[in-house]
Amino acid sequence: MKLFRNLTVATALVAGLFASGSALADKLEDITSSGKIRVGVLLDAAPWGFKGADGKDTGLDIDLARLLANDINAELELVPLTGQSRIPSLLADKIDVMIAALGATPERAQQVMFSQPYAAVSLGVYGAKGTPRVQDAADLAGKQVAVAKGSTLDIWLTDNAPDVKVVRFEDTPTAIAAYLAGQVEMFAENSAISVKVGEDNPDKATDLVFLIRQSPAHIAVKQGEQNLLNWINTFVFFNRLNGKLGDLQQTYFKEKQELPNM
Repeated sequence: MKLFRNLTVATALVAGLFASGSALADKLEDITSSGKIRVGVLLDAAPWGFKGADGKDTGLDIDLARLLANDINAELELVPLTGQSRIPSLLADKIDVMIAALGATPERAQQVMFSQPYAAVSLGVYGAKGTPRVQDAADLAGKQVAVAKGSTLDIWLTDNAPDVKVVRFEDTPTAIAAYLAGQVEMFAENSAISVKVGEDNPDKATDLVFLIRQSPAHIAVKQGEQNLLNWINTFVFFNRLNGKLGDLQQTYFKEKQELPNM
């Protein structure tokens, strides 16, 4: 493991020098010099990040952040984020790295840089077990669908399914709670969260009603932090090959999925 740390940090630094043409201080150098790394995570989005029964932070993203800190040989500081504060926190330098169930989109790529994917999930609309699946968003016309306000799913449904009754809530837990309480008919989220909803509420098991698109999760860094991104991509590749990423998916998503390449 020590060899991996030394080689990957050196590789990332050299690659960054060739890319930029000059040796500039950067976030990777800051992290390795200080021995500390701030990772932004969600703690209200099981199974990505949440408080366990013992009150401790747990989840796929939490375990991945700990693995990353160990491999880069730095002390980990977990910084709790909300869905809406993820990118602003990175841009404001409140965190060094974001591991927060973030999907890559062209709009987001104008603000941050994405790693290769570390978890394979999809976005969709979910309803009660046995709800018929539809192939077109137009078939959801008139249905009440809970979303986290300002989320990718909120924007997509607003733009592509104008006849759906989009019911906006402050965050994902509130939207899910509204669905479980019967205040809305369906909710829109990623597949991992849907699995967790059914696991925690066996009498409220869900089925996919409408698939929006595949949306793997990526680690994000600020624009221009190429050295750090090089290291993170090596980290993702290394732990994909040794099976640790697959083990995390099995633990938290109950299945191992093939990761796409970006």
